[in-house]
Amino acid sequence: MFLRTQTYKSTENFSAQIERLKSALEMADAVIIGAGAGLSTSAGFTYSGERFQKYFSDFAKKYQFEDMYAGGFYPYQTPEEHWAYWSRYIYINRYMNAPKSTYKDIFALVKDKDYFVLTTNVDHCFQKAGFDKKRLFYTQGDYGLFQCSEPCHNDTYDNETVIRKMVLAQGFTIGNNDELILPANNKLKMSVPTELIPKCPKCSKPMSMNLRADDTFVQDSGWDKAAERYENFIRVHKYQRIVFLELGVGFNTPVIIKYPFWQMTAENPNATFVCLNYGQAGVPFEIKTQSICIDEDIHKTIGDLMK
Repeated sequence: MFLRTQTYKSTENFSAQIERLKSALEMADAVIIGAGAGLSTSAGFTYSGERFQKYFSDFAKKYQFEDMYAGGFYPYQTPEEHWAYWSRYIYINRYMNAPKSTYKDIFALVKDKDYFVLTTNVDHCFQKAGFDKKRLFYTQGDYGLFQCSEPCHNDTYDNETVIRKMVLAQGFTIGNNDELILPANNKLKMSVPTELIPKCPKCSKPMSMNLRADDTFVQDSGWDKAAERYENFIRVHKYQRIVFLELGVGFNTPVIIKYPFWQMTAENPNATFVCLNYGQAGVPFEIKTQSICIDEDIHKTIGDLMK
């Protein structure tokens, strides 16, 4: 129904948009949050620059890549080195808290509402911020889960214990609030002990991350139950005063959040579509009168909403 090129960008001033959004949230029977990578970026989970250099300067120097994503796809020669890189990657993006309070601020805005969260993010920030686990649907996986790389079965496995052991074995220490602390000399091992390398408990093949990167991605029973709860939430609130609050969603995977939110808004005259996305805030002309588009940093916008 909608084309990416046919989008309307609001010219309304920021203060007026904030007031409209406050009113929409106050009047809403339900709020559905759709969150993409831009939200975690706004919360401080950046994958390049200072944060990358702090934790991966040795890998960057050796292999000449400039961000965490590139390092995640690098074909390391040994599984010990592969898991040295990935254990750091997982720990800082899953088990450390986001540098900013963005997720907690969002929770404060919606905690007294009937809400649900649909997200393509895999860093688990919503649950760490206090959101009810049963109101979350992580469609693309979770940095905190392993699966069989084959896969020979559809179960997933919590990885926190072994990931902590891996980062400690490289020379890190873990401080208050689960912060990962570099050694005083900044010298780290770039491999983990062989005995820590995860193997499938059923077929003994290597484990991999439960991330939707290819057709080996496992949708376990938890994924299926979350999908069912989301579908039920949509069905119950279909024609009510519902706010579709899209946060930091780009066009990499628009069929998961963006396009369905547009469609459901168009089908429900009581719905309001909200797009918070710095540099990419737009909506189709067909739903512009039902929409609020704020082209500003999400963390700043949420902060202004709370004033």
